[in-house]
Amino acid sequence: MSSADSPYPPAERLDLVERLHGHDVADPYRWLEDPADPRTVAWSAAQDQLTAARLTALPGRDGLATRLRGLLDAGSVSAPLWRAGRAFLVRRSPGQEHAVVLVREPGPDGTTVERVLLDPVALDPDGLTTLDAWVPDLEGRRLAYQVSRGGDENSVLHVMDVASGELVEKPIDRCRYADVAWLPGGEEIVFVRKVANDDVPAGEENLHRRIWRHRIGTDTSTDVLLEGPGLYEGHSYYGVRVSRDGRWLVVTANVGTARRDSVWIASLDGRGTGELVPLLTQDDDVQAVPWVERDGLLYVLTTDGAPRWRLCVTEPERPQREHWRELVPEDPESVLEAVRRLEPAPDDPGGEPLLVLARARHAVAELALHALDGTPRGTVPLPGTGSVSGLTVADRDTPAEHGRLWIGWTDLVTPYQVQRYDRATGRTVLAEAAPGEVDVPDVHTEQVEFASADGTTVRMFVIRPADAPAGPVPTLVTGYGGFGITREPAYTPTALTWVAAGGVYALVSLRGGGEEGEAWHLAGNRANKQNVFDDLHSACERLVADGVTSPDRLAITGGSNGGLLVGAALTQRPDLYRAVVCSAPLLDMVRYEEFSLGRTWNDEYGTAADPTELGWLLSYSPYHHVHTGTTYPAVLFTVFESDTRVDPLHARKMCAALQHATAGDPDTRPVLIRRETDVGHAGRSISRTVALAVDQLAFLAAHTGLELT
Repeated sequence: MSSADSPYPPAERLDLVERLHGHDVADPYRWLEDPADPRTVAWSAAQDQLTAARLTALPGRDGLATRLRGLLDAGSVSAPLWRAGRAFLVRRSPGQEHAVVLVREPGPDGTTVERVLLDPVALDPDGLTTLDAWVPDLEGRRLAYQVSRGGDENSVLHVMDVASGELVEKPIDRCRYADVAWLPGGEEIVFVRKVANDDVPAGEENLHRRIWRHRIGTDTSTDVLLEGPGLYEGHSYYGVRVSRDGRWLVVTANVGTARRDSVWIASLDGRGTGELVPLLTQDDDVQAVPWVERDGLLYVLTTDGAPRWRLCVTEPERPQREHWRELVPEDPESVLEAVRRLEPAPDDPGGEPLLVLARARHAVAELALHALDGTPRGTVPLPGTGSVSGLTVADRDTPAEHGRLWIGWTDLVTPYQVQRYDRATGRTVLAEAAPGEVDVPDVHTEQVEFASADGTTVRMFVIRPADAPAGPVPTLVTGYGGFGITREPAYTPTALTWVAAGGVYALVSLRGGGEEGEAWHLAGNRANKQNVFDDLHSACERLVADGVTSPDRLAITGGSNGGLLVGAALTQRPDLYRAVVCSAPLLDMVRYEEFSLGRTWNDEYGTAADPTELGWLLSYSPYHHVHTGTTYPAVLFTVFESDTRVDPLHARKMCAALQHATAGDPDTRPVLIRRETDVGHAGRSISRTVALAVDQLAFLAAHTGLELT
């Protein structure tokens, strides 16, 4: 098709080829990297018009919106976080655009009173402000919280008096991805803060942070900077924890998103901080989650010698790895994810404290009980095949609630709720359901095993209508496959909306994720990235072979690293997929490090600065594998202009390349890009969630034959 015949907005193709480590690398749409370039502005405006016209004309949109909003109106509720008799939680009720933070506390007549502490819509009626993080002090009297606006995730830290709701601290900026830990008494915090942009080299604004000790209500210029050997050498992100008695500070640090932890511990005294003693460095090449428990011991959840994690313990005075004692060894079939200490109930004074271990077996949640010496003490019953979204116990200052465990729970058909386990009865009961009534479609769910290209066993969760026809039906497949992130079975309104319309939905536990531990992650990153794409191809081929679907009825969707996944998939196997939604994606893997947070991801993908690693990247980089004359699937890119993680330039360049190259009929296999402003990579209002999902699902349905009513 000539450019004159193309229905797509014109896009200049540059004759730009760079010689990189012996490779000729073409980049014909580099000008689309600059959002202020007049050509980019004109191209984007024209694409907006084209996409809006195409998407608004799709059938079934009203029905999708009604079903989606109904499923989203189930709302959600979190497990309570206990502080001195007060319970803090997050809930989103039907009709609310954002979840709110609430507190439950004893009322004057002895009954429990609940009130709203923090509502993002009350802060910003436009709905553009999102709550990024929150943590109450140890006495439950103050609440530190971080908010950002317009999706930029540049969090500002505030501190609220819980009783009055009044702010007791001037806003503190530069708190993006900033951990906060309270010292006993609620007068001080240890927190992480970005270095001011003017004090770091250009292009490194997101790479430098420091840890400060701050007294509430004082000017930050008087904060005490924490120092330690190697503390600020190359690390990008930090975590801080303070023991309940205020004796110990534990610091963790990472280089970008590399799954290796540096760890220090220090004693705390007055306004001073003792020497930060290293436990682990990047050279140890292990992950660790350390904390000092109420028994005064240092616990370490770690991959040291255990890619599926094990639990160790030592004295804080002897924190180094050679002093660790193994409490619970690695389980070769499940991944150890979290640990909580469960005290005996008040009416059981002779009862022993127990450790609750949260595990995931092939991404399905389990809870096990162990004595403090590691001896198994049974299991905690769970409602079914699902995932734990939160796990809390009462703090030492709420003894009336000891002996109970609160479990945030969800599964493929259950909205986020809270279950409660009582040691006295050994039973798990529903403590609080999601606040809204919901009509979940009648579905059948199962976990399916299949062999990937190299013979590795991979699993996927499949949801289909209970009355699904025997023949091939429109099927939507998704996954993530990166950064060791586990995709667990959870309530997903978009998935259930698709299934309610008669389609099949599948979530694949791809390599690169954490579903089977750190070895599973390493099998799908860096030089092994192709395994992730092979796993997706094999999952879809299995669904075709089983007669569930066919290539002309098969769609894939993914966002962020999952956008890279489907971008690579559509270029590698355009014959296998009929439609693709590619959201907030990485697609130019040669230049990804040049933009946004890209430099923090090179441990996951590799760097183009290294000849060998450039070879890895070029082997699958979607933008560099678009070939003229190929019949590509119908593709919808969705991007967010305020995204400060993945720059929308990736989707712009890929969209232009596909529009130029595809041999498919633009009416039946269009390539479109949908963009939003004032929203970023993560949090968004319910209205925006519905609008985006309707466009995505209507597009996929139209191109896979899913009939919407």
